[in-house]
Amino acid sequence: MANPWAGEVALWIDGRRHVLKLTLGALAELEDALGAESLPALVGRFEAGGFSSRDVLALIVAGLRGGGWQGSAADLRSAEIRGGPVEAARVAAQLLARAFALPAQP
Repeated sequence: MANPWAGEVALWIDGRRHVLKLTLGALAELEDALGAESLPALVGRFEAGGFSSRDVLALIVAGLRGGGWQGSAADLRSAEIRGGPVEAARVAAQLLARAFALPAQP
């Protein structure tokens, strides 16, 4: 089970469940892959609904790699994602939200 308190999100790819997480290394890889000027700018694109399929794919790859996956974006081009592009976009947005959410105060 993915642990939302640790920033994890689950996604089914080719019939296999994967846990995604945006670690610091995964975030650095994401910035590089998207040529993002800043992570807040990328978050803003998602909040405004101005993200691209390239943004979604880069976030999914970064999250997978943060979860220990060793693949690349090319490996996902023909992969079957349960829920399709809508689920991929939802997971990508959730990854960003969980990576930057402040923990709940007791």
